[in-house]
Amino acid sequence: MTAARPVVLATGGTGGHVFPAEALAGELEGRGVPFALVTDSRGRQWHGALAHHPIHYIRSASPTGSWPNRIKAAMTLALGLFDAWRALGRIAPSAVVGFGGYASVPTMLAARLRRLPAMLHEQNAVLGRANRLVVGGVARVATSFAHTRPIDAASRARLVGNPVRGPVRVLRDQPYRAPDAGRVIDILVFGGSQGAASFGEVVPAAVLSLPQPVRARLRIVQQCRPESIDRVRASYVKAGVVAELAPFFTDLPRRIAAAHLIVGRSGASTVAELATIGRPSILVPYPYAADDHQTANARAFEATGGCIVMPHAAFTAPALAGLMASLIDRPERLAAMAAAAHAAGRPDAAARLADIVVELISVPLPPSGAAA
Repeated sequence: MTAARPVVLATGGTGGHVFPAEALAGELEGRGVPFALVTDSRGRQWHGALAHHPIHYIRSASPTGSWPNRIKAAMTLALGLFDAWRALGRIAPSAVVGFGGYASVPTMLAARLRRLPAMLHEQNAVLGRANRLVVGGVARVATSFAHTRPIDAASRARLVGNPVRGPVRVLRDQPYRAPDAGRVIDILVFGGSQGAASFGEVVPAAVLSLPQPVRARLRIVQQCRPESIDRVRASYVKAGVVAELAPFFTDLPRRIAAAHLIVGRSGASTVAELATIGRPSILVPYPYAADDHQTANARAFEATGGCIVMPHAAFTAPALAGLMASLIDRPERLAAMAAAAHAAGRPDAAARLADIVVELISVPLPPSGAAA
């Protein structure tokens, strides 16, 4: 169906909120459903598919930190609500879809005030703080995990998965080949800006402690902070390990597909990409994530058999070396983890999410007043 009026996508902030919106935008575009984007100033940095569409900017802020900062942020969000009210008046959307992050809050509140059909997508296994502020005014909550705290699955929740970008989906059918004895073992290490520092300390030390015959087989690709690259490179040279280091990889999906084992954090996008491509991983949840949602994500993924979780407190060089050695010695286990990860993938998440959007604009549902 083609909607006469556009669907508003309310997103912004980190890639974890933007990537699913980008995937949904592509799906809606393919179906002939027009859409508009509402975000904060950080949207000016977008370089993906969303950057090629008109974007409406509003003011927003995160009410965290000291009380003066929270008060200032609350005032900014109030101004953002005014911005969003005006933007929705100009756009006249058929529905509004929020993707979490405080950049989406003013738009979702404005949608409720204008009595527009609205829904949320939650990327994590714990409902985000921003989404909690607005969940009472939406008709549907699309979830990425089978169990998402504290949503009542019997009411408004619909399991769709976490939409991933096209460069990830095209790798869905690339088979995993466990490393044969004596062959090269490709290991990918990435943790985002919040995880790269500790990974740059622990992973090289763990590799250095592995037996020399194992080290000789390793080929490592690792994301590092710029200030750490020289030190990390020196560690791998000392270990006699071939390593490619960079602060950021523009072709990360391809590198995930090429890896025999991944060591990473457990943000929602990371878990979704590992599952879509189907690669075994050791996940170290970022311990300071809001409401410890990375642990919830990792444990949910571990329950499928697709990964092994190492709590940050247990993420030491000896512990990681032992785990890596045990996996390298058992390629059949790596293959089983890859298969389990692949089975947990939802490559059609964007299509499932678009189905709910089309349903919402076809038969508008009254917003539920009860918080999930």
